[in-house]
Amino acid sequence: MELRKSLGLAVDLKTSEDGNSFIIEQRPPAGFRYTELDVVKLSSTGDGIGIDRLEDGTIEIVVVPYSIPGDRVKAKVYKTLEHYSLADFEEVISGGPARDDSLVKCRYFTQCAGCQLQMLPYEQQLRHKREVIVRAYSNFCRVSDGIIPEVGDTIGSPLEYGYRTKLTPHFDVPRKGHVPADTPIGFTKKGRSYVIDIEECPIATLAINDVYKKERIRVRDNISSYKRGATLLFRESMEMDETTNDTQKSVCIDSKDTVTEYVNSYRFKYPAGDFFQCNSSVLPRVTEYVNSQLQLPLSNDEYKSMPAPKYLVDAYCGSGLFSITCSQSVEEVIGVEISHKSVSCATSNAQENKIANAEFVLGDAAVIFKKIRTPPNETSMILDPPRKGCDSNFLNQLLDYLPRRIVYVSCNVHTQARDLGYILNDPRGSNYYVNSVRGFDFFPQTHHVESVAVLTLRD
Repeated sequence: MELRKSLGLAVDLKTSEDGNSFIIEQRPPAGFRYTELDVVKLSSTGDGIGIDRLEDGTIEIVVVPYSIPGDRVKAKVYKTLEHYSLADFEEVISGGPARDDSLVKCRYFTQCAGCQLQMLPYEQQLRHKREVIVRAYSNFCRVSDGIIPEVGDTIGSPLEYGYRTKLTPHFDVPRKGHVPADTPIGFTKKGRSYVIDIEECPIATLAINDVYKKERIRVRDNISSYKRGATLLFRESMEMDETTNDTQKSVCIDSKDTVTEYVNSYRFKYPAGDFFQCNSSVLPRVTEYVNSQLQLPLSNDEYKSMPAPKYLVDAYCGSGLFSITCSQSVEEVIGVEISHKSVSCATSNAQENKIANAEFVLGDAAVIFKKIRTPPNETSMILDPPRKGCDSNFLNQLLDYLPRRIVYVSCNVHTQARDLGYILNDPRGSNYYVNSVRGFDFFPQTHHVESVAVLTLRD
């Protein structure tokens, strides 16, 4: 995030392209100190950015977690970097107009690194996440003004707490010596590398919290048997009686167990350790939106009406989420994956849902588009890559193929913006028009935001 313009100071503070960290150059630490400062900005990682006016008249930028603009806070500065310092949050001296600590539902908030925004009303969280997308495109897309349309409002999650259907608490044990029976089991402390003990997580589902409490007891009873610590897995699964529509929830703790998930009327099964979105409440909104974008006509003018492309390629199909939920809008779907296990899982899910027009193929990442036989001008493509985004090899294949429409779903808007810049700045992709960009909130109370960008190739 650039602060030069927003703060009027001769320093830069930027977010790395993976969206996970700040770009920094460290200088030797000068110990820690306590200070009181005003928070003026909220970073894309959900941390407050404060201005500390030192006794010698100089100004220092300090990153303070769990703070928002308008707050005056007490902070403990523990690390000095080239352009700014890092601090622990100590207390609020006076809260800003948006701060409402009565909203906080977690007793570990201000300690656990998992959530950053519980003190911020949900509508304000959604507005902040839209601003994160705006900034990401401004910093990383690098295209001319007017190419990227105004970013749409972020679509919220129906559940603001109790939504997370996957939880992975962990613990460490000493390499040598006695293993304490009260070894902390939980999540990493904010700004540190050690685990703090956490008995429950309010953003996880009730079913997961119930099983987690029991599993904590079992692990501690056997703590001496662990040599290196471990990461625990809790994945909610749901079965539905098709006659009565009654549901029964269970929790898988083995990565090889099979999870059942419902998205509207579609049923998905996949191994508990595999990737699948872990907020079931918002998934219908996302799949319905993606489906609606695939159905947009290529042209609506009175002289030339062109329907939406009739073929769909799902380039990172996983277990078939988008391929299957969007299958009714097209004549044929081809899902491509480099994982044999994912292809098998997606094929089974298509059969489970009686989807006859979907095929899933194993693709080598180096020549992935050779598996695609549909005509580019009649093909839409969904991209849903991992956090690192698409590599240049994939993007060059995409630009050689030139599908008529691209719907890019991303869990990291910074790499999405970078990739759109790559496409739009390449002569092969210069005829793409960006229809829309908007966010979806899969993780309320945290800084994370998913983004969906839609591109259409002009004639």
